[in-house]
Amino acid sequence: MWCGVHEVFLRRKKQLEVVAADLEKDEKELLAGFLRSNLDVNVEWSGGKVSVDSGQLSLEELKKLVNKFVYHRNLNRKYWVAVEGNAVKVSKFEKAKKSEKRRREATKPQTITHGW
Repeated sequence: MWCGVHEVFLRRKKQLEVVAADLEKDEKELLAGFLRSNLDVNVEWSGGKVSVDSGQLSLEELKKLVNKFVYHRNLNRKYWVAVEGNAVKVSKFEKAKKSEKRRREATKPQTITHGW
């Protein structure tokens, strides 16, 4: 009987995390709902993290789903998705710094004097 009880505790579902601190609050809630509907597992949203109870789900498959959410919400110009450690992270792109090259003054067109 001891082995049966012991096996129940070993079969816990692993927790996968989606770190989405850069996303806005309503987008985090939509992400949690999207994952809940596509995975049919328990998904909890707290703070900047979304925790997913997973059975056979790998981290790469979770990344693909999060990337799909970002793409379908048309957020792929603002955010990018990557696997970092044991979590999927949604990060915001930094604004590209414009190079501040000064424009050279336009050269004046040369006038040619004709001798006719």
